Amino acid sequence: MTKRNQAIGGYGERCAVRHLIEAGLRPVARNWRCRAGEIDIVAWDGAVLAFCEVKTRRTATFGSPAEAVVPRKARRLRGLAAAWLAATGTTADEVRFDVISVLLPRVGRAHVEHVKDAFR
Repeated sequence: MTKRNQAIGGYGERCAVRHLIEAGLRPVARNWRCRAGEIDIVAWDGAVLAFCEVKTRRTATFGSPAEAVVPRKARRLRGLAAAWLAATGTTADEVRFDVISVLLPRVGRAHVEHVKDAFR
């Protein structure tokens, strides 16, 4: 991944965190890593623990950023969520998997779309 793409992704994640906070969620982890991969954001939405995948794009030429979360990525995120829960000792009665799509126009504010419970 190029430094430019890393910078775009980092900016998108900051936009996503800001959006979550404004929506009343409470982020508890960012960029958690283990051998299997990385979880972008973990946040409490009341009593529900949300594992959030953030996808950032500069254009929608190849579809919305959320469309990049294919079934394989969803399976991996489920496994990562289990690893995070085990590693942190966190328990939750309910978990869900969200996708946060961030589209960065040439000018103006980023467009953030939060898809709750995007997959199971």
